[in-house]
Amino acid sequence: MYNKDNRKNYKPKGKPQSHKAKPNHYSNSKNNVLKDETAKVPSDEVRLNKYIADAGICSRREADKLIEAGEVSVNGEVIKEMGFKVKPTDTVKYNGKLLKKERFIYILLNKPKDYITTSNDDQGRKTVLDLIADACNERVYPVGRLDRNTTGLLLFTNDGELTKRLTHPSFNVRKVYVAELDNNITKEQLEQLTQGVELEDGFSKFDSAIYDTTTNSKKTVVVDIHSGKNRIVRRMFEHLGFEVKKLDRVEFATLKKGAVTRGKWRFLTSKEVGFLKMVK
Repeated sequence: MYNKDNRKNYKPKGKPQSHKAKPNHYSNSKNNVLKDETAKVPSDEVRLNKYIADAGICSRREADKLIEAGEVSVNGEVIKEMGFKVKPTDTVKYNGKLLKKERFIYILLNKPKDYITTSNDDQGRKTVLDLIADACNERVYPVGRLDRNTTGLLLFTNDGELTKRLTHPSFNVRKVYVAELDNNITKEQLEQLTQGVELEDGFSKFDSAIYDTTTNSKKTVVVDIHSGKNRIVRRMFEHLGFEVKKLDRVEFATLKKGAVTRGKWRFLTSKEVGFLKMVK
């Protein structure tokens, strides 16, 4: 406070305040870190592991292992740095082979009996790749496996990221099978399988198990399961003393058999691919 008598000696404290509002340059963080207001220019660079995955070699996680092992070079120089970025003009090689970003292909096959799920067989047996040999020029691989005597839906792709997502145990992808047994099975036994049984490799259970309503037989069962263990459906029925005479996978993740007849295939629609990539 001051009066007329001491006005000459009054000096305002601090700097004079501007009447123009100043922009707020500070974040709400505890340290009040100055924001970077520089506009970010979009980059066409991608991480090396994504480049490898987009080339159809493997998933990003597996690509990290290839990089760490020194199996990948960029412009003639071996790269072991995680997070390394490459430009479209860079030359990327894996084991000396030039990598190029592939067009992603997605093929749905209705697998017949007596075909094995492998890329090649040294015994000369028929493989599932024989059935889609004329589908595309790109190299595609089966997502997961169906044993030789199991029929039904099998997906093929060169999309390493999606393959990893649909086969990794942590995602617990849903599968639906129709199983034809050698004898009638009771409701109590079906309930036992949904509650779970202890197998040699641990506890397993069906999410649901009901009689197939399209038949009047108590030998035919529709089972819903998320486990990806090898031959899990057959082994669970065998645990109760049943032999599975026929096993047909009618649903896989978000895909259904629809009009794809046995031994035939079709390309997935972009909508179907989108739904698959949303699987959690």
